[in-house]
Amino acid sequence: MRRILIIGAGRSASSLIRYLLSKSESENLHLVVADLSLALAEKKTQQHPNATAIALDIFNMQERKAAIENASIVISMLPAHLHIEIAKDCLQFKKHLVTASYISDAMQELNLEARANNLIFMNEIGLDPGIDHMSAMKVIDEIRAKGGNMLLFESFCGGLVAPESDNNLWNYKFTWAPRNVVLAGQGGAAKFVQEGTYKYIPYCNLFRRTEFLEVEGYGKFEAYSNRDSLKYRSIYGLDDILTLYRGTIRRVGFSKAWNMFVQLGMTDDSYIMEDSENMSYRQFVNSFLPYHPTDSVEIKTRLILKIDQDDIMWDKLLELDLFNPDKKVNLPNATPAQILEKILSDSWSLEPEDKDMIVMYHKFGYELNGEKKQIDSKMVCIGDDQTYTAMAKTVGLPVAMATLLILNGKITTPGVQLPINKEVYLPILKELEEYGVVFNEQTMPYFGYNPDLF
Repeated sequence: MRRILIIGAGRSASSLIRYLLSKSESENLHLVVADLSLALAEKKTQQHPNATAIALDIFNMQERKAAIENASIVISMLPAHLHIEIAKDCLQFKKHLVTASYISDAMQELNLEARANNLIFMNEIGLDPGIDHMSAMKVIDEIRAKGGNMLLFESFCGGLVAPESDNNLWNYKFTWAPRNVVLAGQGGAAKFVQEGTYKYIPYCNLFRRTEFLEVEGYGKFEAYSNRDSLKYRSIYGLDDILTLYRGTIRRVGFSKAWNMFVQLGMTDDSYIMEDSENMSYRQFVNSFLPYHPTDSVEIKTRLILKIDQDDIMWDKLLELDLFNPDKKVNLPNATPAQILEKILSDSWSLEPEDKDMIVMYHKFGYELNGEKKQIDSKMVCIGDDQTYTAMAKTVGLPVAMATLLILNGKITTPGVQLPINKEVYLPILKELEEYGVVFNEQTMPYFGYNPDLF
């Protein structure tokens, strides 16, 4: 049997493993699911006859190499910075590799050696990055095939809570890594190009510069800019495009409320707060406020944020129980961002019956035969439950499908790559529709950013 080694059995691996197990008989597959936690690996394999769960410490070089040498192909679902040692072993033992992570500089450096060994190192084949690349390139290639010239490309994606589980004032719950949410937008100004002009948004203004989106059947959303919208300009072949913008989707009002944490300094991850372990939630808030002999923490918070007690922004803060003097942080040597993550997790963790939702939205502006046109492409995916979430489905299924296509010789281009070629995106997007990941495309007049021209 053909052995697929899956390293990492976390949340994103559930749909991936289920898909490959469903194909195991017809495709002659045996899955080896490896994780530091044997119990977690066993839970994901569910005693399937075509699967084996093993405990694997990837820092144990002997164990790691033995597992990779015995595989036909390797899937790494580890955090991005841990892929590189897996990739080097794959080169040594001549194994193809699939990951859902961004291509790091270290991974890109392996490209020539991978190509020389006719190995496929497929990366960025999850949701974002992944489905965003594939769905975007499909439409861009179709526009070019007609002779069209691209003018505008905007791409938005967000992991949200499904409408039936949306029951807090923030219209948000953690559906993926909370730390990534708390640190979003940090590390440099957001940069993009708009009507031919480079634009930059510093972190202090990021959450007050949003774009509104409407998705039929799901209402209104907003999006704030991703840090670097320009990194895929050349990869997509859009070097001369007038507008290129990528953003993160939230429900309307989230960004304005989140900006309160930014203003207070609670999202800072650069220093440790003294005696954080014994700090109460109320003391945490007060540590960012000026001293006053008579004003309460609540009054000082409203004054510094310039909000009134009847403002919905204030209600959102109260809902998080931020001012509770009895709740302890219980995190030693913690940064403000780590403490904020702990506080938010109290309120924003998904309940057992909650479902998550993925929303993706692309805008394509182009000129064809002297006429400017626009295509809007929208996708909404709702999770099944807490195991087979929308996030796990949209991250894991493309990884699994790409793995099978590589094994079956349907994807043949060697090297370190992302899924922007037709041999990759056409069959995967088609099969994803069978699992409810469907893009609805609408053609409309081109609006752009110069409404006075019309």
